[in-house]
Amino acid sequence: MSAKAWGGAFSEATDPRVELFTESISFDARLALVDIRGSQAHAKMLAKVGLLTNEEAQQIIDHLNEIGQQITRGEFEWKTELEDIHMHIETALIARIGDVGRKLHTGRSRNDQVSLDLKLYVREALQRIDEALEDLQRAFVDRYEQDREIILPGYTHLQRAQPVMAAHYWLAYCEKFQRDRDRLRDCSKRLNVLPLGAAALAGTSLPIDREETARLLNFTDVAANSLDVSSDRDFLAEAIFSMSLIAVHLSGWAEEWILWCTTEFGFLKLPDAYTTGSSIMPQKRNPDVLELIRGKSARVIADVQQILTLLKGLPLAYNRDLQEDKLAFFDAFDTISACLELAPSIVRLAKLRADKINARLEEGFLDATTLMEYLIQHGVPMRTGHEVVGHLVRLCESRGITLAEMPLADFQAVNPLIADDVYGWLGVKNVVAKLQSYGSGGINCIEEQVEEWRTRLRTEG
Repeated sequence: MSAKAWGGAFSEATDPRVELFTESISFDARLALVDIRGSQAHAKMLAKVGLLTNEEAQQIIDHLNEIGQQITRGEFEWKTELEDIHMHIETALIARIGDVGRKLHTGRSRNDQVSLDLKLYVREALQRIDEALEDLQRAFVDRYEQDREIILPGYTHLQRAQPVMAAHYWLAYCEKFQRDRDRLRDCSKRLNVLPLGAAALAGTSLPIDREETARLLNFTDVAANSLDVSSDRDFLAEAIFSMSLIAVHLSGWAEEWILWCTTEFGFLKLPDAYTTGSSIMPQKRNPDVLELIRGKSARVIADVQQILTLLKGLPLAYNRDLQEDKLAFFDAFDTISACLELAPSIVRLAKLRADKINARLEEGFLDATTLMEYLIQHGVPMRTGHEVVGHLVRLCESRGITLAEMPLADFQAVNPLIADDVYGWLGVKNVVAKLQSYGSGGINCIEEQVEEWRTRLRTEG
């Protein structure tokens, strides 16, 4: 059994059950490469301040590279008694170069080391999610050409409300995912503060250069309070929360498309490659991938509760409870990554069923609000216009006709200000041609918005 890094004052061996209970290598092994990178930067800094020779630092760096390659090849042996990724790598290093390897941990603790590893890992993870969200945005924007003539009903309370161009839906999700991306980037600013050098909790009497370590690892600032560093997992909580909103947005999109591909809606056909069948009903095409995206959002939302509950009420500074912090982040990251791997392909390959959509598009009086606005432009007060159009809708319902099918004489009987030009305001095609406010779902507005998104994504790409 390997000696413990902390075992000098202990006279009894650790109960094997305790080793199993306290180990974290089963889940923190994925931090190996960032742990090595952090240790290499630490070694360079120690050499700069004279706590290592340049030769010793280079020896450490070279052997850490070899250990990293061994881990990447899957040839590294994991041992429960070594507890975590930090001790595995340090033990392997010492086995290779002896006392030089024992010098690496100078001026640091596993407390600030694990915080560094997490920040390096989370920083890269958030960048990967940001890139995946950008790919999903591109998929939505790229649908514009194939869907540019299609008008869809917009809903409130899941009741038909007003018509919008299909691309208005696609850009709505682009906006949501852009806020998600902005949150990830904002979170990255706050986590990009170097924790290394806080040591266990009080800092160190050794002449370390934390600014140099920050420079080597591309951190923009150095943490100013060692007690805070040892206890801080705000960056994890914020990152998980940011991912939970991504999950909420993905779930909302999935729910909408699940509804749209039902026989009752009939708006959408999903690609066969992203649906499954029934073991008993041969006609079924089930939207299982979308349903699982919707379902997996629950895991990410639950991860927020896990990390917040873990952190609640912990005294300063480090507590072993924090070993459990990684599980919430890893689960949220893995879940979101898996969803975002599939979502862009579903968006690109799904087909709107224009024939089904158009067959019922005039149902639901989607032009009623625009008719009210026609009256407003003829001097009718808004509330009066609202009442007039409500009366007209009721009249149409009693006759089984649309507003566009109502004779002019009936319009004028309700309000004499209505003239023959009213028919240019009725019907969904006329409505989307009239919508003109910035951000609306009208034809001209959508073309402008699509071009803005193309420019934005082209610039980012």
